[in-house]
Amino acid sequence: MKPILALAALAACIPAAAQAATCGGHGTSETTFVTTQWLADHLKEKNLVILAVGTDQKEFEEGHIPGSVFFDYHDSHEMKSAAGLSTELPSMDVLAKNFAKYGVSNDSRVVLYYLKDWWSPTGRIYLTLDAMGLGPQTSVLNGSLPAWKGENRTLAKGAEKLPAPGKLQPCAQNDVIANLDYVKSNLHTPGVRIVDARDPKVYSGENERAGTSAGHIEGAANVYYNDMLDEKGVLKPVDQLRKAFTDAGIKPGDRVVTYCFIGQQASALYTVARYLGYDASLYDGSMDEWTKHPELPIENPHKKK
Repeated sequence: MKPILALAALAACIPAAAQAATCGGHGTSETTFVTTQWLADHLKEKNLVILAVGTDQKEFEEGHIPGSVFFDYHDSHEMKSAAGLSTELPSMDVLAKNFAKYGVSNDSRVVLYYLKDWWSPTGRIYLTLDAMGLGPQTSVLNGSLPAWKGENRTLAKGAEKLPAPGKLQPCAQNDVIANLDYVKSNLHTPGVRIVDARDPKVYSGENERAGTSAGHIEGAANVYYNDMLDEKGVLKPVDQLRKAFTDAGIKPGDRVVTYCFIGQQASALYTVARYLGYDASLYDGSMDEWTKHPELPIENPHKKK
């Protein structure tokens, strides 16, 4: 399959000698998520970097996992790209600078967790690190801070000093971000499934968001990102996750291209797809970009009723 990403060009610009041996590839079912017990057992590891994802430093200071640092979610994406799109992946050099200031290096073992109800933004950070080539050594804490607190594990309070800056040279992975042309060209390609991560009522067109076309991209399947977790915010069992994908018509071996409104909810679904072993990518422009092209096909089942 031909490269589908703008990131491919970025990867080509990085000298091979500068790319760390640990950089590249993707996570597996063993690494994409870790348990609270795993993290508790590895808190003292030298290269461990624990990032608490959020936008409010005060939430972090009220109680966080010992040894973790507050990661400002805004450091993972462009608020508004040159094309007028929200939450787009910035350049590799910007990402390297932003993550290095939190102590992330090419040899770091990174664990992500969210402070409150931030499942989709945490998935976005996972996808970003995966795009940077750090996927194999990055994990999301299953259940995040609520699970840690629910088990009465030790919490730290107050601000934390950032560690020494890391030494980070990304090696961009050219199979993480799908662009508009790729999606347009593969709406009905066997073996490629475009998957809407949004609420089924949004997917069907019953619920609308101002500024976004109602309904979904023509031919897209629907797997709601929030249905990947149980009522406690813990990842559902693998058999239930697989069933959600197969019930949506996604077959083993299919390439899964997730999208949503702006690429945030779809990042959480991307993370689960990688966990299940799918060859996954994210259409970063999502409906934000698709809507800007009225000639592109939209299905709105609710409108037909």
